[in-house]
Order: sequence, then C-alpha cells, then structure tokens
Amino acid sequence: QRRSLAPSQLAKRKAGDEDEEEEEEDWKPPTGRKRQKAAAEAESAECYRSPFRKPLAPLTNRPQCLDSSQHEAFIRSILSKPFKVPIPNYKGPLGLRSLGVKRAGLRGPLHDPFEEGALVLYEPPVLSAHDQLKIDKDKAPVHVVVDPVLSRVLRPHQREGVKFLWDCVTSRRIPGSHGCIMADEMGLGKTLQCITLMWTLLRQSPDCKPEIEKAMVVSPSSLVRNWYNEVEKWLGGRIQPLAIDGGSKEEIDRKLAGFMNQHGRRVPSPILIISYETFRLHAEVLQKGTVGLVICDEGHRLKNSENQTYQALNSLNTPRRVLISGTPIQNDLLEYFSLVHFVNSGILGTAQEFKRHFEMPILKGRDADASEAERHKGEERLKELISIVNRCLIRRTSDILSKYLPVKIEQVVCCRLTPLQTELYKNFLKQAKPVEELKEGKISVSSLSSITSLKKLCNHPALIYDKCVEEEEGFIGALGLFPSGYSTKSVEPQLSGKMLVLDYILAVTKSTSNDKVVLVSNYTQTLDLFEKLCRSRRYLYVRLDGTMSIKKRAKIVERFNSPSSPEFIFMLSSKAGGCGLNLIGANRLVMFDPDWNPANDEQAMARVWRDGQKKMCFIYRLLSTGTIEEKIFQRQTHKKALSSCVVDEEQDVERHFSLGELKELFTLNETTTSDTHDKIKCRRCVNGHQVRPPPDGSDCTSDLSQWQHCADRRGLQDPVLRAAWDAAVTFTFHHHSHEEQRGIP
Repeated sequence: QRRSLAPSQLAKRKAGDEDEEEEEEDWKPPTGRKRQKAAAEAESAECYRSPFRKPLAPLTNRPQCLDSSQHEAFIRSILSKPFKVPIPNYKGPLGLRSLGVKRAGLRGPLHDPFEEGALVLYEPPVLSAHDQLKIDKDKAPVHVVVDPVLSRVLRPHQREGVKFLWDCVTSRRIPGSHGCIMADEMGLGKTLQCITLMWTLLRQSPDCKPEIEKAMVVSPSSLVRNWYNEVEKWLGGRIQPLAIDGGSKEEIDRKLAGFMNQHGRRVPSPILIISYETFRLHAEVLQKGTVGLVICDEGHRLKNSENQTYQALNSLNTPRRVLISGTPIQNDLLEYFSLVHFVNSGILGTAQEFKRHFEMPILKGRDADASEAERHKGEERLKELISIVNRCLIRRTSDILSKYLPVKIEQVVCCRLTPLQTELYKNFLKQAKPVEELKEGKISVSSLSSITSLKKLCNHPALIYDKCVEEEEGFIGALGLFPSGYSTKSVEPQLSGKMLVLDYILAVTKSTSNDKVVLVSNYTQTLDLFEKLCRSRRYLYVRLDGTMSIKKRAKIVERFNSPSSPEFIFMLSSKAGGCGLNLIGANRLVMFDPDWNPANDEQAMARVWRDGQKKMCFIYRLLSTGTIEEKIFQRQTHKKALSSCVVDEEQDVERHFSLGELKELFTLNETTTSDTHDKIKCRRCVNGHQVRPPPDGSDCTSDLSQWQHCADRRGLQDPVLRAAWDAAVTFTFHHHSHEEQRGIP
C-alpha cells in the first residue's frame, strides 16, 4: 500500500507510533483463573511419561575424544581399503580421465592372458626387477591374446594352427620371411584358423597397436560368398568385410580404390574378399597401395609361376602371405618350388639355383640306374629340402576329425559293363587301334581322344551316340548295336552298368531314409543324364556347374543344406565346384567317374564329411570293371616317388605314362570281377570270398593297403549298396574311417 509523504501525514504517523510504544510498556501478563488453569496443564504435561517409551539418546555431532594412537589407527584402517568399483570383473580405469590427457600406467593386452582357456600368441620376455626400472613403460611389449569369442570355439589342432600362422607371418619362425602354407586336409577348419589370424592382426600386436590395417582373401569365385558368410558367422558383426562377386568394371574399380584408400586404426571395411578372376582383371588398382596380409584359398592354382594370376599376385606390395590348400603337394619339384617361392621369396634361392641344388640331385638319386653316391646325395638333398620347407608348412590329416565327426565309409564299387557297352568297347579298340599308334613311340591327338571316348562310354553309351551317328573313327557301324528305336531324349539306365547301380542306390536311399545325395561327375553331359533320370523318377534336385553365376551358387548351397529343403539330389561338376563347397546337408556322395588327378577326386569327395555333419557318411566311387577306369584308379593309388608327377590334365599323359602303361589303358578284361583286386594279390580273400584276418595272419601288402578290406555281397554292411549288388556290382573295396576309434565292428 502506498503511503503519503506529505508533512501533515508524517506527523500523524509519528504520533501514532509513540502511542503504540507506551501501550507495549504498560502491558502485563494476564492473571486470574485462566492463568492458573494453563499453568496446571503445563505442569502435568511435563510430569507424565508413558511406561512404554524409552528415553532418547542425546544426538550430537561432536567427535569422541580419542588419544593420538587411536586416531592414527583409525585413519590407517580407512586408507588400507582403496576404492574398488562395485562391478564384477571390471577392467577399466579407476579414475576420471580428462580430455587430451594421456592415461598414466603400464600398457596392457587387449584380452586377459591369464584367463582360463586363453590362447596366447605372444608373451613378453620376463624382466628382472632391475630391468623393469630401466625399461620405458610406454614402449614395453604386451601379450597378444586371441579374442575369447574365437578361442572358445577353436579345437586343439586349430589353436596349434593359429599359433603357427601367427609365428610365420610375424617373421618369428623364419627371420626375414613372412609367409606360410596351410596344407591341412579338407574339413579341418582352415577357414576359421585364417579368420582368427586376420582378426588378431587387425586388432593387436606386441606394440599395443594393430599389426596390419587391411587384409585380402583371394579365392575361387564359388567360395567368395562362403568366405563372407564365415566371417559373419564367427565374428558376429564385429567387422564389415567387402565381398566383390560381380558388377561392372567401373563399379568394381571404384570399390577397390575405396578399399585401398582406407587408412588408420579403425578401417571401415578392413577385409576384401575377391575371386582369382576378378583380381587378375583389376590387379592394377590393388597394386597402387599396400595390404597387410593376403590369403590365397585353394592355393594350388599358383603352382605355375608363368600364369598371369601368379604374376599379378606376386607383384602385390604384401610381405605377409598365406597359401591355403587342402591338397597335398604331389606335383613335380618345380611346381613345389613355385608355391614356396610365392609365400617366402628366396628361401629356396632362384629357380636356377633350386634346380641345380635340389631338383637334379634328387631326380638322379631316384633313377633306377643311379650309383650309390648319387642315391646318397639325392637323399641328403631331399632331407635338406624337407627341413627348409617344413619351417613354413603345416599339414594335419583328417584323422583328427574322428573325435568330432561321424564315421565315414568309403567304398569303391566295380560295376560290370552291359552287353551294349562291352560290344561298343571292343568294337572301338578294333577300329581305332590306339595301341598300334603307340608303337611309333609317341602319343597322337587321336590317342588322347580315344581315352576321352572310352571314359564317356563307361559312363553311358548315350554320350558317344552322336559319334556313332556320324561314324567317327572307332564307331563305324556301331549304330546298329543300339536297340531299335533308341533315342537320347530319355535316359535308359539298363544300358549302362554304372547308371544301373546309381538308379538302385538312389531308389533304395529315397525309400528307406531321409538322406540326401550328392552326384559328382567330370562331364556336364553326364550331369544332363542325371537330370533326365531325376525327372523320370520325380526326384527334386539342384545342379551346380560352370554356367551358374557366383551369387546363385551360394544361394542354392545354402538352400540345399537347410534341413527343411525338399531337394533330394545335388548335382556337382567337379571342375566347377569341387573345391571348398560345404554340402553337409547330404551324407551320401556318388563319385560317378574318376579323374586323372587324385587331388580332384579327394576334393570332391570331401564335400559332405565336414564340420557340422551329423550323420554317418557313405562315399561311393563307381568304376567300370576291367576298363580304362580301373587303370586310372590304379594309377591314383600307386605310391609315387617325389620325382613322379600327378597328372593334372589328360594332355599331360605323355609326360607321366610309359608306352607299356599306355598300352594297358587300351585293353578290356572281360573275365575278371575286379582287375584292381587281381593286381593287388589280396590275401584276405579265399575262393573269392573275404576273410578277416587274412589266412596267414598278415595284411594286404600292396599299393592299395589303405583299403582296410575288400568284400563280396556277404561282406557289405551298407544296406543301400547290398540292394544294388545284384544289378551290376561285381566287387567292392571299402573301409571305415576311424572305425577302431569309434568301435565299429
């Protein structure tokens, strides 16, 4: 309320204030009954206490008076218990960090090296107390420990493999060399071991920083998507790989340039996955920068140092190189040199030095006419070569898988030719006369063509029907041997011994189990026959050959492996997809025709017996009895010296076969149940029946001793093959993989 400041009003207010002061001075407390009553109530309230009420302790913040010794003991008890973060297993900093201020203290490893099950790849040297005082704490090396996410799933042999790979690429096994060859057999987890190596190098090193910035995986086109899926599977989104499996030239160049321009501790896409073909076409872009590590899957492609792919990869600015090959080194010494030279250049000298120091003495020592001195020198040089190479090569066999995978039963099934095949075969040998051409001392083009024609005839007469119609050499007048009204539009299994057995195997498998089957052949024409057979029997199937795009290959493999997929058969061309595919959705595989190179057959047959397989596996290798196919199989199973070579292509036959051996190819043995069994002089059989053990207590001593026993119909344990026996089977060799460990009788 606003008050007036006029003099008259101020005087009035002053007079009023003086009157109030006089009244306050004259006031006295009230007397009488009211006052007495109020005093009595107050006195009674002070005197009354409830019997249930406890007296309250006086509250005071005043500390108790302690003597100096008690006070010091109290303070020491407080300081003896430092602050601890109340979070289980907390490993972070204990104090607040200021922006831009370096944390004090020793450097530490990325993962705990003392955790149970930790895989330690590098351990710093133990220092004395005096050395620990002198060392620069900012430069002290730290442990390198594999990420527990991966180390927990690694099997013992894989942990050993990762340690070997890391030691090689960090130059700890061979000073100055940073490469190695991972030559484990198929199914041992080479991909997982290499992913573990890449992830470790990309994240840590003894210097407490990443060892590399980027890594590159070069693989066959059919495995690009598989590598991408494996990285996603094991690392669970911790890293984003760049997989290039198609696109225009400009688009691919742009992606590759972006990959090469990435630098720093945290590269967005540190792993590039690319096919050999795409790499060769775009090598110029990748050669402009550096890559920390390159991994070459199915590295036996690099056995020829003259091809463009080898030269393009070799020109990469990449010291760390890992070559993966599940196929053992079986080829000649120069190819052996090419592989080792690629990963560790100079470890065996130049090609001329290698030839002079190793190849010539070893080959001379292996010659039948070699002197004792030459043999001794050859053995010494061979031992020296093996000792050098074994420092950068690791190989374990599939026997290790016996602990983790079901039993595998591999069976070589000899199938008799049908009357039509027999007549066509004999007619061809009479007309083409390949043996007479060999007498001239060289192999002609027609001789090589004869080999192909005989192999196709063993598969099915339909494959040479067009040659009979055109009356090519060897098939003149053969058209009249075919049944009247014959047409290639429909498959007739009864005209081929192997096709007849295959028809029985598929029918019995389909009707008695829920197993799936993989059919493998070297010829796309044979795959066409498989398709006709499946359509006529109403089997659902998928087919993978060289005409299928890379993206589609990965999709059909993934769909076939799904337990809910309805497909019963997977048709596979061994030339297009025999390497690296994982077909664990099936547990039966039929190898319909043999290849000159046993490595190709081994690769194809390893598609089903792999990590993740839950069922017992059956492998059927079909051979036509007494024909060229048995000769090829015998050639595969012979124990070859290091100086001999495994044939890669049919054009290489001239290098590896003597004239006598080639003449045997062009013969037909109609009287035998198995030409192979006759030649191994098996002592397990008496009067044509299998006996276990052999009558004299010994074992088969032959090049086929790997086959644990042979069997007639009574010796077959596989009900599927037993049902097919009466169709066209004449004999089988079969063995259980790891039967002793699994208790199989």
